[in-house]
Amino acid sequence: MRVCLIGAGLSGLAAAHALKSAGVGFVCLERSPDVGGIWRRPGAGERGPGYLSLHLNTAKQLTGYSDHPMPASYPLFPRHSQFAAYLRSFAEWAGLLGHVEFETTVESVRQEADGSWTVVSRDARGARTSRSFSQVIVASGHNTEPSLPAPAPGSDTFEGRILHALDYHDGSDFAGQRVVVVGLGASAVDIAADLSRHAAETVLSVRRGLHVLPKQLFGMALDEIAEASWWTAMSLEEQRRFVAQALLVARGRLADYGLPEPDHPLFASAVTISDEILSRIRHGAIAPKPAIEFLAGERVVFTDGTSVRADAIVYCTGYRMDFPFLPQGCPVSRQGAVELYKRVVAPDRPGLFFVGLVRPLGSITRLVEAQSRWIARLITGESTLPEPEVMHKEVAGYLSGIAGQYGQLQGASIQVNVAPYLEELAAE
Repeated sequence: MRVCLIGAGLSGLAAAHALKSAGVGFVCLERSPDVGGIWRRPGAGERGPGYLSLHLNTAKQLTGYSDHPMPASYPLFPRHSQFAAYLRSFAEWAGLLGHVEFETTVESVRQEADGSWTVVSRDARGARTSRSFSQVIVASGHNTEPSLPAPAPGSDTFEGRILHALDYHDGSDFAGQRVVVVGLGASAVDIAADLSRHAAETVLSVRRGLHVLPKQLFGMALDEIAEASWWTAMSLEEQRRFVAQALLVARGRLADYGLPEPDHPLFASAVTISDEILSRIRHGAIAPKPAIEFLAGERVVFTDGTSVRADAIVYCTGYRMDFPFLPQGCPVSRQGAVELYKRVVAPDRPGLFFVGLVRPLGSITRLVEAQSRWIARLITGESTLPEPEVMHKEVAGYLSGIAGQYGQLQGASIQVNVAPYLEELAAE
């Protein structure tokens, strides 16, 4: 039995451990020179996503693998270098490194008429290899291709630099400069806070309000709350009221900081987790502004008519999922929704699985461990899948529920609630 596992980051290592524990023969193809995914790249000086100020937003006890905890000496929210070292130690402890082919890029994955999978890869020397496998597991992540808005009028004549968060490394690179950060997501608030300690002026341009949550509420990390029995016993509306009241007490209204109030209720879109951004605004280190209207020479003009001089604009506008090595439309449909049974199985492509293609509120580690154990059981025959029409029905029901909560599917189709999702996987 031969399985091809693509990716040796957090999700890929969880899958590798599950396969090895189940006695399944596999090879893991990783394009980087070491394990660790985005967490090792800042320290290696490689292109992101990831930057030198990056820390976990999730608690170490829930982000570590279940049978190999993080060191007790680690803080509650470790920095990227600590987590990268931990992932490497896990790979060594689990005996996974011998299964990984490093600096190997997957060029294509196609299914043959007999159901097998042909994987074509290229190594560091440029040599191509074509191999046949019975199953393929994709664990390459979903922060892959930078998503950029349409260029603002005047971008072609802007005298400063324009870059995406993917190319941001360290705030010291912008020492003494005036920088505009665009966005209010996780990377935007991290990068703005980092820049504010080095740049002469840091401006945060926000088009749409998002809910900003601290890393802890009531002394508990958010992912600890997400799986607490008292939390999961609440309805969605009760959860929204509970968190909204806690936020009002803890930090007041976002409008008080010069940020737009969200146009949607809590948990109807991804939330932004940050302990720093509101504090840096209150300390005058970051100036909030609305969306960019146009660029004029060295100036950035905003929709409220105000403007600032800028040496650089950093677009922190997210990423789009891209799997160029897979058949078109898999797993992302033309409508932009991820269509996978239980967020793992491609219904019409037997033998193709995905690990980590989910976005929870809280740590993803236990989810990818559960996904990986289920995949291992499917491969060994201990578990079986229903007929394709049953899987398609489940996918449709899931996407309908997501649309009801989030109002749209693109991007939101990988959202999961931790406790219910773990229960679903356990039932499988």
